[in-house]
Amino acid sequence: MKIAMLARNANLYSHQRLKEAAEQRGHELDILNTTRCNVNIASHRPTLTYNGDKIDGYDAVIPRIGASITNYGLAVLRQFEMQGVWPLNESVAIGRSRDKLRSMQILAKYGLGLPLTAYANDPKAAEEIIKAVKGPPVVIKLLEGTQGIGVVLAETMSSAKSVIEAFRGANVNILVQEFIAEAGGTDIRALVVGGKVVAAMKRTGAADDFRSNLHRGGSAQLVKITPEERSTAVRAAKHMGLNVCGVDMLRSNHGPVIMEVNSSPGLEGIEKASGKDVAGTIIDFVVQNARAGKTKTKGSG
Repeated sequence: MKIAMLARNANLYSHQRLKEAAEQRGHELDILNTTRCNVNIASHRPTLTYNGDKIDGYDAVIPRIGASITNYGLAVLRQFEMQGVWPLNESVAIGRSRDKLRSMQILAKYGLGLPLTAYANDPKAAEEIIKAVKGPPVVIKLLEGTQGIGVVLAETMSSAKSVIEAFRGANVNILVQEFIAEAGGTDIRALVVGGKVVAAMKRTGAADDFRSNLHRGGSAQLVKITPEERSTAVRAAKHMGLNVCGVDMLRSNHGPVIMEVNSSPGLEGIEKASGKDVAGTIIDFVVQNARAGKTKTKGSG
């Protein structure tokens, strides 16, 4: 099988592991820098070029699109889909996951556990939305932040209002969420592949940081998740339409609450914490499921 991977940095652990796992199984995997793929839009002839050469002959595409180039990356992925190339995660599903507000709305629709969340456009409504999530303290998040960037813990009403007003004054879209104090600066990441949790880890934030992201100095360890947490992760992946994702949850007093569904989860932390060959599991799923034209949305919607 010939597989394309869309990724800006070919040397990242996750990308090298996926390439290694594919080649160990006798498949070819080419890592294409997403920003060097050109979309050629012509009636009935959707094509892509890479460094001037036409891209064709691929059976599947693994999108590892960085948050900073989401829109361009999705345009490239849609072009692959329109050419009938099977995507590990579809463009529509990735687009949903990258919009925190949209993803929360979808998960809430299907009754999954979420922290109390509020959204408003008017900075004058700051106090109203803080009270709506039973704060302070509250967590304030950029709608398109990643790796813990753009996440602020505001511990008083005045500080929360100041942060909200500052973000909105700069025309930056944010969510305000309740602070789950009982989580104690830890969260659970469950990695879902093909409707099954294949690995899980507990992430603990640095001593002076409420965020548990590994990119922010957090640490990871193996964890045994509960049946409810497993079910929550699987249902989240299903309703977001993602074949592969990392579901980040907090352990609250009323059960697991989802903080984020990540459509391009890193593999280094979870492989090292769990000791499992997650990359190999992903490649096996690609091989078992990749069929020409099998994309549900065909890059539309």
